[in-house]
Amino acid sequence: QVQLMESGGGLVQPGGSLRLSCAASGSIFSINRMGWYRQAPGKERELVATITRSDSTNYADSVKGRFTISRDNARNTVYLQMNSLKPEDTAVYYCNARAGTTIPYSNYWGQGTQVTVSS
Repeated sequence: QVQLMESGGGLVQPGGSLRLSCAASGSIFSINRMGWYRQAPGKERELVATITRSDSTNYADSVKGRFTISRDNARNTVYLQMNSLKPEDTAVYYCNARAGTTIPYSNYWGQGTQVTVSS
């Protein structure tokens, strides 16, 4: 089992920045990829960014050039630096950990943190 604890959400003006953090605990040795997803009201959950154990990253087109995902192995923590935020970035952001060595992988989710971009 993997437990995920997110922090760092809040209210920010358009053009501002926020950094989200996600600390993993439990069976962290089994994690092969971590990432961030988001869900806006009335919309489906969508991928924002992912990072693998080999530091390969992937971003949604809508956030490329504005968001950066990174990780600190010593702290078992993944970060999402969000710059140049737009109102359409408003959503609940969820941390995800994908674990296992064979398909189907196990997916674990954090409780979510609200990000609101508004003037």
